[in-house]
Amino acid sequence: MHRALSWLDRAEKEIDDPDAGFIFYWVSFNANYSMQKEDAKDSSEVDRFKQYFELIVKCDVDKQIYNLVWQNFTNEIRAILENEYIFSVFWKSRAQDETHSWKQSFEASKLVVAKALARTDTVLLLQVLFSRLYTLRNQLVHGNATWNGSVNRDQVVNGFRVLSKLQPIFLAIMMTNPHEEWGELAYPIMD
Repeated sequence: MHRALSWLDRAEKEIDDPDAGFIFYWVSFNANYSMQKEDAKDSSEVDRFKQYFELIVKCDVDKQIYNLVWQNFTNEIRAILENEYIFSVFWKSRAQDETHSWKQSFEASKLVVAKALARTDTVLLLQVLFSRLYTLRNQLVHGNATWNGSVNRDQVVNGFRVLSKLQPIFLAIMMTNPHEEWGELAYPIMD
C-alpha cells in the first residue's frame, strides 16, 4: 500500500502533463494488481486484471467504482473503448498485414462491451477498459509515442482522467478491506 500511495502522490502532482500523469498513475495501479498470489504465480496480465477487478468490485460496498464508471465517466470510457489505436490486436494484425482480422476482433470486442453495458457488468467493463489502457501504457513506457505529441492525444488525456479518478478509489477500497487477500509484494524489502 505504501508503494501505491507514494506513486499516487506523485501522479496527483501532474495536473498539466497527462503523459507523465498517466504513467505515474499506472505505476501506482500496478502496485495494486500485480501482487504475488500463491495460486496465480503463472497467470497472465489478463488473468491478474480479472482477479483484481473481481475482488475490488466485491469489496466496493458503497458502489464508488460503479457510480464512477456508469454515471460520471461514460464519455471518456466510451472514447477509450472505441479507439482502435489502443486495441492491441490492431497493432498485431498491422505487423502481419492482416487488416481484416483486427476489424473482426474489434467488432467482437464492441459486442462484449455492449453486453457488459446491458448487464452493467462492472468487472467485465473494467477488464476491457484496462486492456486498452495497458496498450496505451505500453506505447508510452516503451517510447512508442511522442511525449506531449499532437497525434492521438485523446487516448492519453482520457486515460489520464480515468486513472486519476479510479486509482484513488481502488486504494481507498483496499485500505478499508485489509482482511482481504490482496497478495504479497513481488519485490519485498530485504534487510
